[in-house]
Amino acid sequence: MKLHPIDLPLGKKQNLQGTSKITFAVGVAFLFLTAVPLYYPLISYPLFLLSNLSRSSSPSSLSSSSSNVVEDSKNHITTKKCDIFTGEWVPNPSAPYYTNNTCWAIHNHQNCMKYGRPDTDFMKWRWKPDDCELPIFNPSQFLELVRGKSLAFVGDSVGRNQMQSLICLLSRVEYPVDVSTSTDELSRRWEYINYNFTIENIWSPYLVKAREADPNGPAGTGLFNLYLDEFDEAWTTKIDEFDYVIINGGHWFFRPSMFFENNQLVGCHYCLDKNVTDLGVYYSYRKAFRTAFRAINSLKNFKGITFLRTFAPSHFENGLWNEGGNCVRRRPFLSTETHLDGRDLELYMTQLEEFKGAEREGVQTGKQFRLLDTTEATLMRPDGHPSKYGHWPEENATLYNDCVHWCLPGPIDTWNDFLLEMLKMEKMGSFDWRLHLSDRKMKFK
Repeated sequence: MKLHPIDLPLGKKQNLQGTSKITFAVGVAFLFLTAVPLYYPLISYPLFLLSNLSRSSSPSSLSSSSSNVVEDSKNHITTKKCDIFTGEWVPNPSAPYYTNNTCWAIHNHQNCMKYGRPDTDFMKWRWKPDDCELPIFNPSQFLELVRGKSLAFVGDSVGRNQMQSLICLLSRVEYPVDVSTSTDELSRRWEYINYNFTIENIWSPYLVKAREADPNGPAGTGLFNLYLDEFDEAWTTKIDEFDYVIINGGHWFFRPSMFFENNQLVGCHYCLDKNVTDLGVYYSYRKAFRTAFRAINSLKNFKGITFLRTFAPSHFENGLWNEGGNCVRRRPFLSTETHLDGRDLELYMTQLEEFKGAEREGVQTGKQFRLLDTTEATLMRPDGHPSKYGHWPEENATLYNDCVHWCLPGPIDTWNDFLLEMLKMEKMGSFDWRLHLSDRKMKFK
C-alpha cells in the first residue's frame, strides 16, 4: 500500500492579517487530515444472533439504544435497553488484538509503536456502557453478518482511519484483496473473497462538491471553493451499490474556504477579502450535511442503510498546533473529568439536527438512517493520538504533533465495536433508537 505524505505548510511563516491567531490555529491544526493513511481471540456468541430474524418495522431515530442480550439461570433470554454510546473506559488487559507487525493496513502516521511510543496502556482499554456490556469485536461474527454485502466509508482521513481499524480487526480471519479500479490512492476498494464482502473508502472531506482554488491561499494553507448546495458525485453516483454507507466530516471545514450557492459567492470562512462576508465554519458545516443527506434521500436506487459517524474531537493542549501544542496524556478521562462544549458541541449538535431532519424525510423516501455516535467515547480519549509518534524524530523536516488521528491499535477500534453491535441489532430487528435530540443535548451541558 502506498503511503500518503502529510500535506502541511511545513517551515512557512504565516501572516494572519485580518484574522485572530486563535482562529487560524484552529483552522490549520486540522491540516493533519490530509495525512493518510492477528491476533484476535474469537468470542462465543449465542447462535441466534446469526440466525435469520425478521427486520423490525420501527423506524430509526437519533441514538443507538441497544437491546443487550441477557440469559438467566433458567436459560430464559430477555433484552435490556441500553444506550451503548454513554459510558466509561475501563481497563482491558487482554488488548490489543492485533499489532502494527501483524496488520499491514496501518499507515505510518497512525503507526505509533513503529515510531517509538514508549507506553502501551493506551491500547488496553475497552468501552463500558453505563447499563450493559459492549462485546469486544468478533471478526468471525462480523464477516458472517456482512456476507454478500458491501460497506462504504465516505468522508475524510479520520473515516479512513476507521476503515484501517476494521481491516486490522478482521485480519485474524481474513485479509482483503485490493480490487480498486482507480489509481487514486485516496479512494480504495477491498474485497473479502471468502465472504463476498466489499469495503471501499471514498474520499470526500467536505461531502459536497469542492474545488481547490488556490494551493497557496490564505496563510499558504490552500483555499477551497465549496459548492454547498451541489452533490459530490465522487460518492453520490456510487453508493447505490452499497448495503451500508458510513459518512463523516469535520476538521476540513476549518480550512480557508469560499462558499457558493446557486453558483453565486455567498460568503467565506477565514478569507482575507473584506468584501466577502465571513459566515464562519458552522454555516458551511450545516449546509454540507444538509446537502449530503438530501443527496441520499434523492437516490431512487439506493436501498442501503446510512450511518452518520459523529464528530471526533481533537485534543491539543498547552499550546497551539505550531507552538508546541500536544496530546501527552496517558490515560482516558472519566466522564466526570471532561464534557463537550464550545466549538465541538456546536458541530456535534449541528450534525444531530441535520440528521434528524434527514431521517424525518427518509420516512417518506424509504431511506434508513442510523447514528454511530462516537463523540462522547472519543472525547474521553486524549491519550490515543499519535502525537509525535507518527514519524522518526530525526526526520529532516518540520513536523507537528498529530492530535487529530488515532493510533492503531487504539481507541478508534471501539468505533467498530459499536458498528458490529449495531449490525447485530439490525439482524435481530430489536431497536430502540428513540433517544431524543433534547436528551442528547443535555448530556453535554
